Amino acid sequence: MAVLSMISLAACSSDGDGGSDGSTLSMVVWGGDVDKAAYQERIDLFEASQDEIKIKLQLIPGDKYEQKVQTMIAGGDGPDIMQVAEGVNVYSSKNQIIPLDELIADAGLDLEERFGPVGSLYSYEDSVYAIPDRSGAMIVYYNKDLFDAAGVEYPTAEWTTEDAQAAMEKLTIPGQQWGFGGAGWWPQWWSFAYQNGGAIIDDEGRPAANSPEVVDALQWANDLVHVHKVVPSTSDYADMGPDMGGDPAFAAQKVAMNTTGFWAINTLLEADFNWDIAPMWHDEEQAVAAFGSGLAISRDSKKSEQAFQAIDFLTDAEAQTVIIDKAQDVPANLAVQSSEAFLKPEWATREVNMAAFGESSAFVFRSPLIPEWNEMQAAFADNLGTFWNQGGDAAEQLTLIQGKLESVLGSSSR
Repeated sequence: MAVLSMISLAACSSDGDGGSDGSTLSMVVWGGDVDKAAYQERIDLFEASQDEIKIKLQLIPGDKYEQKVQTMIAGGDGPDIMQVAEGVNVYSSKNQIIPLDELIADAGLDLEERFGPVGSLYSYEDSVYAIPDRSGAMIVYYNKDLFDAAGVEYPTAEWTTEDAQAAMEKLTIPGQQWGFGGAGWWPQWWSFAYQNGGAIIDDEGRPAANSPEVVDALQWANDLVHVHKVVPSTSDYADMGPDMGGDPAFAAQKVAMNTTGFWAINTLLEADFNWDIAPMWHDEEQAVAAFGSGLAISRDSKKSEQAFQAIDFLTDAEAQTVIIDKAQDVPANLAVQSSEAFLKPEWATREVNMAAFGESSAFVFRSPLIPEWNEMQAAFADNLGTFWNQGGDAAEQLTLIQGKLESVLGSSSR
């Protein structure tokens, strides 16, 4: 999983009130230089749209973001606006960010209309705590040259799991080329679990990691490596060179298909082979993970109404268009995802099926962003390493993980 680098905004005045003129908001986000430029341009648009509110932005190293924000809030100096992702409910469960329901209602903002299924993603105990900002589904990258050579039709959202495996088998040349990059990262194999009708946390808030649907999906993902051998093993990747995985192996034409996010497009624009992207295939259901983040308001903000006004603007079409203009990410705003600016971005030096993101947005599953997100991920990471490296019994491993999740969350509904 890619490590996020982060940006933050220090408080604008020592009294924590966001500036002596009472109109300056502080904002924390994450990213690198491209992200900083994109957020600043969006802020500039907001400031130009009205003459009362200013926003100040400042960078914090990525590996210190969560610690820094927690320290700011603990000291009563939290930012007005802060970016959150999978850990949103680490904050909301501690009352470190405020519920936005009343502000949403007062603004007349329809989350489903603007963002589709991810509109209510950043929720906890029936309250919304963040507004989606960036949200790109995981997509399938495929090497058209290798597909053509093997006589395989290009992938579409209509593909089934069986279609995908059959293509992987035809695209594999033992010891030389593999049909698929693998699914050892949680967004990848979780997508298979949700496609199979499973869930990591059920609708009642109970762990469901060892349900038959999840077990079958994980076993299938692992068998692609160790039984069917259409995915490189750990040693296969090591033989390719240092720091090899699905993304670089696809770029090196060692794997014919790979599932990952928007970020891989920029690294492939100058590739010397023909490639494109498509929505993820399906099983019993269409379901796919999305990578994204939202904007929240910390409990320390003295200007929550102004902060929400800014968030509303930053997630509306005009400001969201900057996200794709800068080749930063996929905007969460559905109207922008279907716009000409997104479908035919000026920076694209080749034809890319950008419509795959908008098509995928209809079947993004809602990840269980529980307050114990970090502990849940640790349970999977600590117990699946040998399984991915050597193969094994998914039911056995997931039963161990289920026990750990129950000890963290409790086996009864939350």
